[in-house]
Amino acid sequence: MPVSRSGRIDQIAKALCAPRKGRHSIVFVAAILGLILCGVVRSSIATRLDGFTLDEAYHIAAGVSYVRTGDYRLNPEHPPLTKLWIGAALFGGSFQLSPFRTIHDKFDERNLTEEVVYQINDPDLVQRRTRAAMLGLNAFLLLAFALAVRRTFGYCMALSALAFLVIDPTVAAHMPVVMTDLPVALLSTTALLLAVVAFRSWRIANLVIASLALGFALGAKHSGLIAMVAVATCGVVMVITDASRKGVTKCARHLGLVAAVLLGAVIVLWGLYGFRFNESPTGRDFFNRPLAAKINDVQSPLVEQSLHLMSRGHLLPRAYLWGLADVVRAGFEGRSFTLYAFGQTYVNQTPFYFFPGVLMVKLPLGLIALSVIGIGLILIRKVSHLWAAPLYGVIGLAILWLIVLAFSNAGYAGIRHALSVIPPLAILGAITIKAAVEKRSPILRGCAAFAAAVALVSALPVVRPWEYYNELVGGAANAFRYFNDEGIDLGQRTADLVRYYNKYLKASTEIPYVEYYLTRAERTRRGIRARSLNVQGSDPSDVVTGTFFIGAQALAPSHLYDQAAFREAEPIERIGNLLVFRGTFNLPWLRARTLYLRAKQALYSEANDAATAERLLTEVVELYPQDYSAAIELGNLLAKRGARNEAIRVYQLAKSYAPSGDEITLLLARQIELIIANPPESVPPVRNPKAE
Repeated sequence: MPVSRSGRIDQIAKALCAPRKGRHSIVFVAAILGLILCGVVRSSIATRLDGFTLDEAYHIAAGVSYVRTGDYRLNPEHPPLTKLWIGAALFGGSFQLSPFRTIHDKFDERNLTEEVVYQINDPDLVQRRTRAAMLGLNAFLLLAFALAVRRTFGYCMALSALAFLVIDPTVAAHMPVVMTDLPVALLSTTALLLAVVAFRSWRIANLVIASLALGFALGAKHSGLIAMVAVATCGVVMVITDASRKGVTKCARHLGLVAAVLLGAVIVLWGLYGFRFNESPTGRDFFNRPLAAKINDVQSPLVEQSLHLMSRGHLLPRAYLWGLADVVRAGFEGRSFTLYAFGQTYVNQTPFYFFPGVLMVKLPLGLIALSVIGIGLILIRKVSHLWAAPLYGVIGLAILWLIVLAFSNAGYAGIRHALSVIPPLAILGAITIKAAVEKRSPILRGCAAFAAAVALVSALPVVRPWEYYNELVGGAANAFRYFNDEGIDLGQRTADLVRYYNKYLKASTEIPYVEYYLTRAERTRRGIRARSLNVQGSDPSDVVTGTFFIGAQALAPSHLYDQAAFREAEPIERIGNLLVFRGTFNLPWLRARTLYLRAKQALYSEANDAATAERLLTEVVELYPQDYSAAIELGNLLAKRGARNEAIRVYQLAKSYAPSGDEITLLLARQIELIIANPPESVPPVRNPKAE
């Protein structure tokens, strides 16, 4: 009897969902590899015009340094997995490093690494090689994720979850960039799934594989610790659940094996640092800020003492501890920034709903619908009870991520800090696809097909996927009216800026103002004659005239240095989220900000010219006391030279302008008490929150 068209579709679907050995397994493997290849090709095409993100030069120079010298002093903010991969990719080439020198805080370190990538080397060649390397790494991690899903849930779930990730524009945007967010996202969920498999079988091979995956997650980014907590919790819960059936002795043994998985992951992390405690083979402290001072910056006494204890006990590598202190200080306790989210302004704080909200506007609506239907199927118990442990584990991992983010102050990064929630959502979406294939429900099949089609139509045509926002906020064209985080832009339009300059401005005598991510090192390399509002003549003014390149997120309302003059003007050109303005603009804070940046340059450089910095900061505080960070720097200098009364006055001024309720107000109050009771020069300075 001939088979109908719908019958043939059912046969193909079932073959992919439950392939037998032989031909059908080959079809599954081919489908997985084909999907990954489609993802790589799509990402390559969609991002081919992007420039480097702001952080890539930092990671690249550090990675090459790690591989060639075994020295981990550069960029300790992040663990080394991605940087080692890139360092190995550039190891055999002509990539040149500058000699090590003393580094004065993050600002100076970034300048050093940018000079290495943009001036000592050919940045276009470096980008081509690093993009190929990162596409390879993330393709491999997608394969590992798909295989882990297959081991846990089966073939159809693996294909569907992988397709979800391949469709998502945010994943496509991150695949070629030298950053740590996508690797830790994929590795975290992969490690959790492999741990569930291991904790069911308790086979040594499975335990070792789970430990390796978790160790690499720790080595990708410090937030891999969240995956470690999830794996530990999952293991303990699974052991306790089986306690009545397996007996006390076996449960104790299994708890020991859970601990062994965690210990093995830490050993893998040590391996990524060459099993060496110190960042340098010489055994000296070479960080841009000493480790002890970095830990002291942390405001939580419990966390501060724990980090000091781990350092004294050599429990984790020094570079990892430095970065962990940085994450706690900048990502949780909070750096100084103004967040504009959903049309509201937040000073030095991230609202608890920010990251769930960002996921709702950065994911295609069709993918969100698939995930929501998947959650519904779980709630009405239309999912196999055999999947309970891995499903609850994956959902728990996503919830844990969102809880941690809700208590963090990391909204400045936008979706990339919530990227680790997307693989669990992909698994929830895959439940919908599998149910639609197997249940033969016309309604479910229609909903799944419609959601998938909406996702494809919304996501696949997108070029420059980093800028993608869904229809809830009017798409990429209007998202900057609601947000100013790094999900809007992180410097990828530098290549567009260079092209525009070469076409319209290079032949003229005009020197434009570049208020975008085009660094001084890249401007020099590209031959761009440009000015900066932050670097004016000897007598800077608040009124400027000319052509201005400005990132769209800079137009968001801000409590400091508000760009109202540009926000109220019409750009002469818009290139994605890079805007071009021409005319005369009054910026009433410009002179103060220019002098402030000169003061920081004098203070945080090899010159370390405290006298010049104090003179400039004094004028800044008089002109624009709203920027309390300038008053903090001035108060530190005054205290250091013993000027008690002047320091107290300036600290009090900083406290009066600091955001109400911000922890900096408590630090300043404590600082004033210490200076009153002690010789001012003996009191440690207040760490400027803008230095984080």
